[in-house]
Amino acid sequence: MSTTPDPASSAPSAALPATPARGRGRKGAERREALLDAAEEVLVAEGGPEWTMRAVAAAAGVRLGHLQYYFPTHAELVAAVLERVLRRSAERLAPLLSADDAPGAAAGVVTTLLAEQEDARLMRLFVEVWALAARDATVAAAVRGFYGDYRTQVAAFLARRHPDLPEEERRARAGVFIMLIEGASLFRSGVAGERDAATDEALLRTALALLGP
Repeated sequence: MSTTPDPASSAPSAALPATPARGRGRKGAERREALLDAAEEVLVAEGGPEWTMRAVAAAAGVRLGHLQYYFPTHAELVAAVLERVLRRSAERLAPLLSADDAPGAAAGVVTTLLAEQEDARLMRLFVEVWALAARDATVAAAVRGFYGDYRTQVAAFLARRHPDLPEEERRARAGVFIMLIEGASLFRSGVAGERDAATDEALLRTALALLGP
C-alpha cells in the first residue's frame, strides 16, 4: 500500500549518525553482523551502563581494535545497533498493518503483537533502548521516528477499515493503540508485572475496540 511507510527508509536510520561502510563484501558484512549480535547480547545481559566497547569486543571474542575498525566510536556502535533493532521491528509490523480488510485482520494484528511480548529477550532489548533514549537525545530522536512511522501505519490501517473516520480521530486512536500495546509489554513480559488470562482478555477487547469492529 502506498500509505504504508517503507521500513528501509524509516526515520530511525535518518535520525542517527551514519555508520561508515567498513568491511565491504560478504565476509565483512558477516563480521559486522556478528559484532552487532555481540553488542545486543551485552546490552540485554548487562544493560546500558556496562555497554562499553571493551565489553562488546570481549563478548565477540575479538580485539578492541577489530571492533573499532567496523565501529570507530561508541556512538557509531550504538547507532548501528539501534538502527538494526528498529528496522527489524518495522519489518515485522509492516506486513501486519498493510494486510487487506479481511475478516479477523484486526484480531490478527493484536494477537501477533501480543505474542511478541512473550519473547523475553526482545522485550529486554526494547527496555534498554527506551532507557538509552531517556539519556541520549540522538537515540530519543530515532525512537520517536520509529514510533511516528508505527503510528502512521496504524492510522492507515484504520483508514482502510473506517474511511468515514476523520483523520484526526484515526491518528488519535492509532496513538492510544500504540500506548496500550507498548505499555502492556512492560507488564506482560514480566519486567513490571505478570500476565494473567483475565487481563489479557480485557486487553484484547480494548485494543480491538480501538481498531474498530
